[in-house]
Amino acid sequence: MSRRVGVEMPKLGYEMETGIVQAWRCRVGDRVEQDMPVVDIETEKATLDIVAPVSGTVVEIVHDSGAEVPVGATIGWIDADE
Repeated sequence: MSRRVGVEMPKLGYEMETGIVQAWRCRVGDRVEQDMPVVDIETEKATLDIVAPVSGTVVEIVHDSGAEVPVGATIGWIDADE
């Protein structure tokens, strides 16, 4: 049985309340490795790579490119390898 792990919008600065999903580097069904860049996030100051928290398969992209998302919200799901 696999375990679902969320990819969350990180808090990248003290005043950051939201971020924009700029581009996903993977699609549903793709295999990803832990610490592999999976999505680019745009903040007021920079664009940053967000990495996979675990190795596994991308099973859902909750927020597509262009979405403004609050800090801490889940933007995608990975079924983790066990």
